[in-house]
Amino acid sequence: MSYSSWVSRRKLIAAAAVLAVAAGAVVSQSVGSSASADETPLQTQLDKLLTNSAFTGSQVDLVVRDATTGDTLYNRNGGNRLTPASNTKLFTSAAALGVLGPAYKFHTDVLATSPVKDGNVHGDLYLKGYGDPTTLQSDYVALAKQLKTAGVERVIGNLVADDSYFDHVRLGDGWAGDDESSYYSAQISALTLAPNTDYDSGTAIVETTPGAAAGDPVKLNLVPANGVLKIVNTATTGATGSASTLVVEREHGTNTVRVSGSFPLGAAKSTKWVTVWEPQLYAADVFRRALAAEGIKVLGRTKGATTPAGATVLAKDESMTVGELMTPFMKLSNNMHAEHLVKAMGAAVKGQGTWPAGLAVVTDYAKSKGVDTSTIRINDGSGLARKVNLTSNAITTLLLAVQQEPWFAQWYAALPIAGNPDRFTGGTLSARMRNTPAANNLHGKTGSLTGATALSGYVTTKDGRKLVFSMISNNYLTTPRPVEDAVGVLLASWSDQAPPAAAVAPENRRSTQPVCESEWVKAAC
Repeated sequence: MSYSSWVSRRKLIAAAAVLAVAAGAVVSQSVGSSASADETPLQTQLDKLLTNSAFTGSQVDLVVRDATTGDTLYNRNGGNRLTPASNTKLFTSAAALGVLGPAYKFHTDVLATSPVKDGNVHGDLYLKGYGDPTTLQSDYVALAKQLKTAGVERVIGNLVADDSYFDHVRLGDGWAGDDESSYYSAQISALTLAPNTDYDSGTAIVETTPGAAAGDPVKLNLVPANGVLKIVNTATTGATGSASTLVVEREHGTNTVRVSGSFPLGAAKSTKWVTVWEPQLYAADVFRRALAAEGIKVLGRTKGATTPAGATVLAKDESMTVGELMTPFMKLSNNMHAEHLVKAMGAAVKGQGTWPAGLAVVTDYAKSKGVDTSTIRINDGSGLARKVNLTSNAITTLLLAVQQEPWFAQWYAALPIAGNPDRFTGGTLSARMRNTPAANNLHGKTGSLTGATALSGYVTTKDGRKLVFSMISNNYLTTPRPVEDAVGVLLASWSDQAPPAAAVAPENRRSTQPVCESEWVKAAC
């Protein structure tokens, strides 16, 4: 066959495919099939990308659908269950907006069983959390100021930390034990604290600066200051220009944080997050310090217990709305936000702030949107658990359905945007697909675990056609993330009238960088 005949044949195939889509037909590429007479140019180019050697011995799913009609333009293994990592958050976030609503707010209350009399609270003072993952030290300071304004000067009793709105199962089923100290695997508590406006609830920050001379101990600062974490520092200052071997890790089952290794002389301050054991007591400790700063004395100790029925609210803090929470949650792929939302949905809908109750709500929501939930398993809200199994078919069905929700525009804007360098715009896609047709075009959710990567979302073609897509890869040794990006760029570049040049699979290279369980890179990751 001559080249001109081949071109004519491909144009006829493309025209037939376009007519088929316009007629409502489903155009798909079946798994393992070779090029056939009815394959479209888009399918051919996607097939070429997925022949990348990174997928040898591993698994890859890719589904592309028209965002308006729902027609399938490409389907490779779309019904196969894979580990989606943080693509799980698509289901959690959509359910939270659909069930709790974008105007929903968490709150944290201060209560007492007796009225304030002559500046005294007779009995215990209760700090009760209702699942807010965004409470900061400044929020606890504001609560203390409210009490001061109300005339409280002394508590004749204990400060009681009450996190009973959620159960006391702190870590998700299937979470890895060696992640326990890492900020992306913090304990889930209805009463908690985040150290800064990334809102990594249940964590504190250890700041490290070098000593005055090589061999000196490093200098440490804990943010926020608290008496719950106990720092054991054996780290020393290394020679100027030497490598940092600094390690900050909390011991299992305790709040002892060991800082070890070497940190070079003259180096800029290092910031490392560490999780806290029993975060409700951490929050209460910071609140107690805020009370002291306002001149309010607590005569008793700090302990955990449940607030008695009938207690009176003396002060209240409210969070941002769930709609507003979507931005830090989805842009930075915050695992803890996902799990707090799951338990909050369980408490609000089923009266149980537990993972089983909340995940049932998430699954029910997905089912109501047309997802075949009998073919998937949602085991947590964040995707940190490797027991989660999703399909690209299920993800694209959800992406199509939520376009009709009244809150869709806010959710769509909260997804990371490819190639945008602003941290709270580009999020986990800020460094990817820069200076390509996908930049400031593709809105997607990333996913990353060791041996698992995913990217799903929305992209508009060169012709102005909006697509939804989902790509999940598992059990690889060489990261296929460059192929994910190539798929995104191809879809953004696509024109049925003038298809782009043949897609070239990116060169493979085994990554020497650590793969973080959370997509947003902090500290050593």
